[in-house]
Amino acid sequence: MPDDQGSSNRSEEDSSRSGLLSGLKNLLFGGDKEPSLREQIEEVIDEAEEEGEDRRGSNIVGDLSPIERKMLRNLLHFGEQTVDDVAVPRGEIIAIPETASFEDILAIFADAGHSRLPVYRESLDEVIGMIHVKDVFAVLAEKRPPPPLLDLLRQPLYVPQSMGVLDLLAEMRAKRTHLAIVIDEYSGTEGLLTIEDLVEEIVGEIEDEHDDEPEPLIVAGEGGCWEVDARAELDDLGEAVDPRLGEVEEDVDTLGGLAAVLAGHVPEVGEILVHPSGWRIEVTDADERRVHHLRLHPPIDLDPEAPSEQREAF
Repeated sequence: MPDDQGSSNRSEEDSSRSGLLSGLKNLLFGGDKEPSLREQIEEVIDEAEEEGEDRRGSNIVGDLSPIERKMLRNLLHFGEQTVDDVAVPRGEIIAIPETASFEDILAIFADAGHSRLPVYRESLDEVIGMIHVKDVFAVLAEKRPPPPLLDLLRQPLYVPQSMGVLDLLAEMRAKRTHLAIVIDEYSGTEGLLTIEDLVEEIVGEIEDEHDDEPEPLIVAGEGGCWEVDARAELDDLGEAVDPRLGEVEEDVDTLGGLAAVLAGHVPEVGEILVHPSGWRIEVTDADERRVHHLRLHPPIDLDPEAPSEQREAF
């Protein structure tokens, strides 16, 4: 006769071992959790896109178009971002000094093409308000004597880097203020954000007739070199040029920031910095505050113009 008692004991032992392994798996990897509503919606979008490829050319009434699906994806992840992820960086802020004349203000608005501009006292770290172009035009339309700049000031929002974009959007709507100054942990100005920037995170870039055609930040040059805007993201450089350029331990996101880290100061025009991968970073345009443009020279082993003995030595 079969040993029923032994079989039962082995079954209990296997069940216990399985339960222990399952418990460890749940502890280490979080277990099998129910997918969130966000994940379920995204999965449905993925399935719809795969089916759409199979029936390409068909026109199903009521189906989501590609742009609608993209907007829906953006919306699903919109709330995961902070204002620091979306804000215009400090180096790209166009602002008006407190000492500017009315003629200066007109010229800055005409050149910038924006409807709102921050006003600062002494440095950008002390933003005292903002000016709306409607208030400037009102003075011109009514042919009034130009008022003092302080009489034109409106108050923007001042928000921390860590604030969620959904919270900011709600606050902008509640206070009817469409411009926010992003401040860092030391209360210095880190960036700037408008309600248009938030909307663009969902619907994509909004261009109007005043916007210039965007210039590429990374352009292939001669001899394996690359002409790169300092604002170019290191991740994009890693994809376009060399994956090693996108691998950095420092807390920087752009090539300009990386150049400053490698140099230990704001590098000057003509200065050449060597990346650990062997790429040489030449500063071709800069001022006393920041770098504007750089040229990437390939490592010697990749440089088609380098003599063969140099390649072997490298």
